[in-house]
Amino acid sequence: MPEESVKVAVRVRPFNKRERARNATCIVDMKGIETILTDPEGEDEPRKFAFDFSYWSFDGSKADANGYYGPDPSHPNGKKFCDQNRVFDDLGVGVLNNAWEGFNSTLFAYGQTGSGKSWSVVGYGINKGIVPKFCEKIFQQIDEKKAGGDSTEYQIIFSMLEIYNEEVRDLLVSSNPRGGMKIRENPATGFYAQGLTMFPVASYAAIESKMEEGTQNRTVAATQMNATSSRAHTIVAITFIQKYKNAAGAETAKKSVVNLVDLAGSERAANTGATGDRLKEGAAINLSLSSLGNCIAALADNSNGKKVRVPFRDSVLTKLLKNALGGNSKTVMIAAISPADINYEESLSTLRYADRAKQIKTVAVVNEDPTEKLIRELQEENDRLKEMLESGGVEIPEGNGEHGIEKQEGMSKADVDALKKELEEEYAEALEENKRKMAEMQKNYDEMLKEAEESDAPKAAVKASDDEKKKSQNYLTNLNMDPALSGYIKHFLEGDKTIGNKRGETSSICLPGPSILEKHALITGETGSWTLEKSSEAARLLVNGEPVQEPTKLNHLDRIMFGTTQLYVFIDHTKYKPEDLPEYADAMEEIAKSAGFDTNDEEKSPAEMLLKEDVLEILPSIEEANSISEEMDKKVTFEAVIVSAESRGEVSGKPELFVLVKNIETGLQYYWPREKFYNRKFVMQELFSKYDDDADDFNGQIADEKDPFTMNPKEDVHIGSLKVYLQSLAYNIELTEQLDIIDYQSEQIGVCNVEIYPCTAKGKIFKPEDDVFVDDPRQLIGQDFHFKVKISGARGLPKRYNEIYAEYRLKSDADPVRTKAIAGTSNPDWRLEKQYHFPNLTEEDIKYFESGCFMVKIFGKQNAGAAARKLDTKKELRKKKAARGQVAVAANSVKKKIDPDNMKLQQNAVVAQTRNKKLNKRLEWLKDLLREANSRSKKKVPTRLIIAILEAKNYKEAKRIIASIGKSKGGGKSSSSASTPEPPRVSNGDGAAKEGSDSDSDDEFLVNHNITFRLRL
Repeated sequence: MPEESVKVAVRVRPFNKRERARNATCIVDMKGIETILTDPEGEDEPRKFAFDFSYWSFDGSKADANGYYGPDPSHPNGKKFCDQNRVFDDLGVGVLNNAWEGFNSTLFAYGQTGSGKSWSVVGYGINKGIVPKFCEKIFQQIDEKKAGGDSTEYQIIFSMLEIYNEEVRDLLVSSNPRGGMKIRENPATGFYAQGLTMFPVASYAAIESKMEEGTQNRTVAATQMNATSSRAHTIVAITFIQKYKNAAGAETAKKSVVNLVDLAGSERAANTGATGDRLKEGAAINLSLSSLGNCIAALADNSNGKKVRVPFRDSVLTKLLKNALGGNSKTVMIAAISPADINYEESLSTLRYADRAKQIKTVAVVNEDPTEKLIRELQEENDRLKEMLESGGVEIPEGNGEHGIEKQEGMSKADVDALKKELEEEYAEALEENKRKMAEMQKNYDEMLKEAEESDAPKAAVKASDDEKKKSQNYLTNLNMDPALSGYIKHFLEGDKTIGNKRGETSSICLPGPSILEKHALITGETGSWTLEKSSEAARLLVNGEPVQEPTKLNHLDRIMFGTTQLYVFIDHTKYKPEDLPEYADAMEEIAKSAGFDTNDEEKSPAEMLLKEDVLEILPSIEEANSISEEMDKKVTFEAVIVSAESRGEVSGKPELFVLVKNIETGLQYYWPREKFYNRKFVMQELFSKYDDDADDFNGQIADEKDPFTMNPKEDVHIGSLKVYLQSLAYNIELTEQLDIIDYQSEQIGVCNVEIYPCTAKGKIFKPEDDVFVDDPRQLIGQDFHFKVKISGARGLPKRYNEIYAEYRLKSDADPVRTKAIAGTSNPDWRLEKQYHFPNLTEEDIKYFESGCFMVKIFGKQNAGAAARKLDTKKELRKKKAARGQVAVAANSVKKKIDPDNMKLQQNAVVAQTRNKKLNKRLEWLKDLLREANSRSKKKVPTRLIIAILEAKNYKEAKRIIASIGKSKGGGKSSSSASTPEPPRVSNGDGAAKEGSDSDSDDEFLVNHNITFRLRL
């Protein structure tokens, strides 16, 4: 079978409600197979990408009478609008045909959360996506073949799993083992999830039911774990088996596995923050997605002739998708992008990812063998495995670990023994898996369907009952960050309902998560009228963003937040329509607005709106982290802060969101990037889950290296930064300045003495009398240029820091230049000096000096203070919330806020002042020249002397030029008989003097003591 490239399609959706509310601009265009992305800031040229298909679904559509969205012929873009049918015809039909032919197929959906992945893959209502259309078609074609007298036996088996934080969960069961399912490897068929439910189905309705069940279980699990569903990958596998007799009369099985993969959101958060964090391996939330990117990059390199290792074994996702990407499968990727300007970076990242994927090549083969042969091969394999296990003859192959369990050079005996044990476990499991497969092959499919239907009957009865209750009872239903998971959990209101956690007295509605109290809330009433109130004064309870202080009547679609993570909507069954369900983001925005956060988008730039989205997204997670800390008394608080580029030590860039982390007892504080916080939060959730299961038996003594709340006092932290401009070098003058050091919140925390001096090649600093100043920086082009940077020291830094050092980096520095670390003082003297050489200065160098700058970053270790008394996290957090407004006012009144633009003006003013002094000095020399000419009754001064005096390097040279005035040509009487000078005249330079001039050959300047000079500074 020849190689076949991965087929890649890109689809752009319409604006969503939030983007329309923010007056977003469309930055995507499509022409044929080309996708064009325009930078909203205008800094880069439009990016162009070519794919197998570029689907325009932004506009140009209209709904028909049934609600199906198709092309609108009256719209300018009606002809290029792509509907669901076209996507299926281009992509889904190929997957369907592959299944009939016995090829494995995989369909990926990739893109940021909310980009429209589910729209293409699943769709909704009559606008069905690829998956439901594929399932409908395959059953329709089976029925057609059976009606035509075909004797082939057709089997369809459904499975559904989720990967979250490197744990695999079977979505067709209500509970999974702690730590998730194990991933095993079969030498013949590759990786698989041990014990995954394989459910036989006989109709599309059965598949639809199982998908809904899987989504229900996924929602419940996400709610119980407080998991961020947008970080989970979902894999739906449909196994299609055709059993028939071949020409020789032997029963033959043709098998195709179709994997439908909905990847986690490709957020920009995945690109930042966690590097260097000691817990990055423990918080593996992004590992699968980053590993998938590494595999795609390696496979693309291999397809282009390079030979590099493909790291399939680095994550659970890439193990399970190894065949889809690098083996026996025909593969399709749909990359979904947002059209909005505020999502430019994410859309660009998605397009680059897809561009790499299209370079991958796979080799698919037809999976067709006589059943008897397959059973015989499995039996032979089992006999071999059994003999090895019973005789102890398991041998570990040698290698580098790339191809499985392999003995590597330099391993200790203990390591080898551990590997052997692991390999024996793999063989034992492979033996059991082979037995299961043989039993399946020999089992009658009708019997399998009957057993599945019987086992599913209790679930079907519960679902039918709930569907009936929805018609007659009011209820609470969940809101989830992932819209596909909203509305799946329902708590029906039948009489009074107590709400609390799973500890203590049993509640009618048991909610998981931090900040849910044993007795949290109470809903009372009867059909048509329900009231919500707190069961404890300390309970956090919000309705439509506002705190509940007294019994509150519930109205249809009221949003209720229990604690910090459990968000529900009150549904009046007499008024409910599915399309009316509020969005999670809107509910969170009203909570933020109620808390005083600015949610107004008027006059905000795309960057500011994007930053606002980041803040709105992270606030619930910060509340959750504070709640977990409070519940477990971890002595740590979290707070969102917006940090400018200069404050985080960068020359330029947009403001970014960080999390300020404080230990209330030791005083240690750190600024975590968003992704580091999220990674730590996932570990916090795991830790709290264990604590919540049984708080009394929970062993709270966790090793510091595994505790997400622990901060290392020996870790170097960024204290502050200062920006130094190089403009003085453009004029060959020095800069000696004491500059403000600003911290993460742009507050002054000290000063630093910085000097920049032009110097000789030997490092000698020019003296004032050398006066190497140039008025025009272009005079330096072509010269060898030397200068020194001195970082003398810092003063007034906070006393909580120790072992303080500074570092900076000019464009010519390969690595940062670092001072020594000074301990025992908050006023370190570094006395760092480094000389630089720019040979043969260019225009580019001059521009760098004129407008360039560098950051000096100050680092140090924190002094962890011993707590004077034990503090209670819960009490301290409540104090902080109560005094938040007063604290903000006090901080602003005491600390000096620094504007980086003012720092630039300050340094420019220093340079301008120095230039002014230098120019005034030369002006005085020129005046001395004119006075000397006047004293000698010179009516004319040669222009060469004027130029020479303005370019004189020092006063000694200027005196020599002034003294030469007596030797220069020029008429006039001696000073002793001088009369009032005549009006000034200038020669025209061509030898013909104007009226009143002498006929000297040099250009000359007529002298008048009333002449004034204007300098443009």
